[in-house]
Amino acid sequence: MIELLQHYFPDFLLGFKNTISASLIALLFSLIIGTMMAIFQLSEHRGIQTIARMYVEFFRNIPLIVIVMFFFVALPMQGIPLNNFQAGVIGLTIYTSSFIAETLRAGIQSVPKGQMEAGLSQGLSYWEGMRYIVLPQAFKIVIPPLGNQFISLVKNSSILAMVAGVDLMYQGDRVAAATFQTIPSYILVGIFYLLITLPLSYFMGYLERKWNVRTC
Repeated sequence: MIELLQHYFPDFLLGFKNTISASLIALLFSLIIGTMMAIFQLSEHRGIQTIARMYVEFFRNIPLIVIVMFFFVALPMQGIPLNNFQAGVIGLTIYTSSFIAETLRAGIQSVPKGQMEAGLSQGLSYWEGMRYIVLPQAFKIVIPPLGNQFISLVKNSSILAMVAGVDLMYQGDRVAAATFQTIPSYILVGIFYLLITLPLSYFMGYLERKWNVRTC
């Protein structure tokens, strides 16, 4: 396995870098979209609330591969140009954002209503109260499930192997096919994924402990 890594290290490294890039981009935008959809689901405006709930339920209950293939195959056929990497990242972002939205919605609802009412009584607008009072507390509450979503996002990025051909999983498939060393190739892929997910898991655990201490 060591010889395999030495010979194909540039390939694994390229896949590792692309997996990190795709994961970071998808994480950032899925967090932004998910937060917006969580707030919209609790909006007093019936139309906005309905649209947000439809978004969450629709994408949460469709397989990731279907969403990715829609952006990879269907949209380009309609004249909307997307390269392989973009299609994979957009699909991953939309899929993950629907789960983050549900996680954050539960967190927002866990914050006592009096917190928002106190902010409004001090002259804050609804959005200012949500930004400065409710959301910070909601994020602290949902750190564990939110961390799980981030880790799932990294693992789900392996879907890029089917469309983008640049991620870790793709490189593992390519090396396994070229060398017939299937087990060592996929063990190395798993180790590279652990290099991403384990630090992320420990970091989310650190945030949870730190914020719990501050709120005690």
